Amino acid sequence: MSTPRDGIQRRDFLGTLLASTTIGLAGLSAPINLAGAQEKPAAMSGSSDFETWLGKIKGKHRQVFDSPDPHGGLPLAWARVFLMTNKMVGVPDDDVSAVIVLRHDSIPLAMEDKLWKKYNFGKMFGAKDMMTNAILKRNVFWKPKEGSLPVPGMGVDELLNSGVLIGACDMALTVYSKMTAEKMKLNPDEVKKEWVAGVFPGIQLVPSGVLAINRAQEHGCTYCYAG
Repeated sequence: MSTPRDGIQRRDFLGTLLASTTIGLAGLSAPINLAGAQEKPAAMSGSSDFETWLGKIKGKHRQVFDSPDPHGGLPLAWARVFLMTNKMVGVPDDDVSAVIVLRHDSIPLAMEDKLWKKYNFGKMFGAKDMMTNAILKRNVFWKPKEGSLPVPGMGVDELLNSGVLIGACDMALTVYSKMTAEKMKLNPDEVKKEWVAGVFPGIQLVPSGVLAINRAQEHGCTYCYAG
């Protein structure tokens, strides 16, 4: 199956993004009002949801993990280690906030297995097993089997249940779904809609990953590059 990653590098992603912006994101379900459109984007419930999500950042110790690459799931592991080691040094749970921003090639970590299978996300986004380096066929980080991941509690669902805030870049989701639709000769709006519906409950779609990282830092988070 042909995928957007076949022959497409990061500069192509940026080129597609810039071209889309220039023409007002014609043919896309725009995640933000780049072209002055009056209709609220389908992928976002409104800026109030984003601000409410940011408002959940709390406590003295706050860190945002910037994840532009799946990196074998390490961004998830580092967030868990941040929580674990704060606890080890006696910091109360309610005094710690971890925020993970999944952007660019990391967005499949936010989506369910059926999309991984249908669109071959493992190959498309270079998502590999941390231990074997094999291309992943499914999202092994959602409700993982006990002992299947190197760090206990690093599953996406486990992190969400621990209060970790996870945001997924709607801009990347929009651009990549369009590129995928064009490669597979599908309707871009329908593919985008399908991808949005496949985002796990509890994960916040953010207008863009870079915006979310900026806002998290404005809310007191220190920055950690997570791959």
